[in-house]
Amino acid sequence: MNEAQLSLALDSLWVMLGAILVIGMQVGFALLEAGSTRMKNAGHVAGKQILSFAIASLAFWAAGFAITFGKGNGFIGTEGWFLKEGKETFSSLSWANVPLELKFLFQLAFVGVSLAIAWGGFAERAKLSVYFIFGTIFTIAIYPVIGHWVWGGGWLGEMGMQDFAGSTVVHLQGAIAALIATMLLGPRIGKFNKDGTPNYIPGHNQVYTVIGGFVLWVGWFGFNAGSTMGTADGFFSYVALTTNIAAAAGAIASILTAKWLVGKADIPAMVNGVLAALVAITAACAFVEPWAAAVIGAVAGSFTFWTSVYFERKGIDDPIYAFSVHGIAGIVGTISTGFFASPRLVEITGIGKPGLFYGGGTDQLIVQTVGVLGAALYVAIVSFIVLYTLKKTIGLRVTPEQEISGLDISEHGSYGYPEQLDPAYKQTTTVVSSRSS
Repeated sequence: MNEAQLSLALDSLWVMLGAILVIGMQVGFALLEAGSTRMKNAGHVAGKQILSFAIASLAFWAAGFAITFGKGNGFIGTEGWFLKEGKETFSSLSWANVPLELKFLFQLAFVGVSLAIAWGGFAERAKLSVYFIFGTIFTIAIYPVIGHWVWGGGWLGEMGMQDFAGSTVVHLQGAIAALIATMLLGPRIGKFNKDGTPNYIPGHNQVYTVIGGFVLWVGWFGFNAGSTMGTADGFFSYVALTTNIAAAAGAIASILTAKWLVGKADIPAMVNGVLAALVAITAACAFVEPWAAAVIGAVAGSFTFWTSVYFERKGIDDPIYAFSVHGIAGIVGTISTGFFASPRLVEITGIGKPGLFYGGGTDQLIVQTVGVLGAALYVAIVSFIVLYTLKKTIGLRVTPEQEISGLDISEHGSYGYPEQLDPAYKQTTTVVSSRSS
């Protein structure tokens, strides 16, 4: 095996591992979201992760990958449908020394994460049919457009926008879609009193929430470090370092903020602080020094908890705080490189300019801000059009009776926890037990 073959083999193995880690984040989302919602919806919330990834896989293969990375113009790719590769069809990914199929699988994992984030705003009250329709449209007409703008040779990439692994491309997109869905669906039954004050609706299993958060933390090494898509220079290890430092800072900052604001060291808040920090460092992980990673993680973790409380008091029922964790933190992380981007790291990556705190002026800060605003506006408009149309045609929300009984039984015909919730199961086990005795 010569040097070129060895390099190809190592890079391919690394990207495959990264793809597996990021796809494995679906397990983290299933546990996190199921644990953060009520028992009567647990099976539905967990099961939709499989449905979501299946929809994304087919839609991204058919069209989404081509629109994101195919040769085209500054706004969308127009070649490469069904992964058909011609000369320079996917030239925007030519820097990655791995087969096209691996490039697709790795990028598909990112789409799956973004779509999983979006579903947070639908939790506990949306119809199953909406997942099919919106999931397909999101994967073809929403996510790929912003992906092309930043990563596929589009206008934001040409401006030098720094979003290494997707604080905006992946997380902000999913969060904006979640926010639009949350607003159009309206709050869950019983969430708010007549005077507008919120009621606390706890998730049914904090252990699931914590385990899910840890699975996501581990998966993020594939997300960020895997985005180097190569092993030769060892830069992936530096990205992994800044990622972990940010997450740790987010955990500490969020639990302290919760203790300060509401008087308790809230465990779900700590988990969300970790995730918010990871979301924020996703854009910045290859551009900032370790000390800046700690600052970014701490700010994101703390600010995310505060905004989750604020939005809830303003009447927005976001069951897993998708917009605060992935939207607010995505904005913080994307804009942070405009302040903290280090000259030596900008030189290594070859993307954008140094930040304001390194004498780079406001050029990069302006680019980052334009990127955030442009992406948020596009996703908000398209998501609103799609979801409002669905609301006026097939409807977005289940009936009040279905919502009260739970989506496990109303949408799927069985409970995720039959021992606790199904009267028929209880009667059957009682009869069997008495006969056995």
